[in-house]
Amino acid sequence: MASELCKTISVARLEKHKNLFLNYRNLHHFPLELLKDEGLQYLERLYMKRNSLTTLPENLAQKLPNLVELYLHSNNIVVVPEAIGSLVKLQCLDLSDNALEIVCPEIGRLRALRHLRLANNQLQFLPPDLGRSPELQYVYVDNNTHLKGLPSYLYNKVIGCSGCGAPIQVSEVKLLSFSSGQLTVFLPAEVKIIGTENDRVLPLQELAMRTLHHTCHSFLKDLNFLSPISLPRSLLELLHCPLGHCHRCSEPMFTIVYPKLFPLRETPMAGLHQGRTAVSFVAYCCSTQCLQTFDLLS
Repeated sequence: MASELCKTISVARLEKHKNLFLNYRNLHHFPLELLKDEGLQYLERLYMKRNSLTTLPENLAQKLPNLVELYLHSNNIVVVPEAIGSLVKLQCLDLSDNALEIVCPEIGRLRALRHLRLANNQLQFLPPDLGRSPELQYVYVDNNTHLKGLPSYLYNKVIGCSGCGAPIQVSEVKLLSFSSGQLTVFLPAEVKIIGTENDRVLPLQELAMRTLHHTCHSFLKDLNFLSPISLPRSLLELLHCPLGHCHRCSEPMFTIVYPKLFPLRETPMAGLHQGRTAVSFVAYCCSTQCLQTFDLLS
């Protein structure tokens, strides 16, 4: 089996194949042959359905830079590395029927991505920026039982979310949650503080981060001049990758969000789902002003 796999990949490399089918191979690890030397620079579509993969290599984008479609349906993937955000040409990503509990924010920053399939995993929340790119039009998260909130960016896009929103005890998870009436949703792990309409000022750390981010991008155009000596590494990394952007004004957010819930059943999209889901759209806002003026339907 191993020699046959190596031969298949070697032929694909030599003949500069654009499609490679590695389905039903009982693979427990990503094949090293795919990552050797320069990788497969011409490959555009990789099919690895129904294997036993648990993760993806960090150098995937470096070795397969021209991937347009990646099919990983029915594996045992628990974590998707941040490096997947470097697959700048990726248009279709299928991670359905895996063991994902978290979707890394970098997936939401794939600017070419049009189709994203995450059905039948164990997700409890989605990255706030998922759907911010206008290219992403099709998102399927069906049967993620405890997923209760969808970023408001996904409104008016094609969404599969049947079987989501089952009750769960808040004490069972170590995530911040936000309630409105009888609705409760879990927020991304990166969120440290939940703002409310009664807040008058932002926390000092959030104000400092936003000011520094604006200064760097408006005048210096470069964050590399900041070293871990001048700023803690965790904050330096956060400056490069905010936890999300305000769904009202696009202001970057770093430690605090002001969430607002819109039950799907109360939107014009309710008829499309016919009561098969109990999820809500979540608007992540940067301030009380944006929270009060955000309108999902506008």
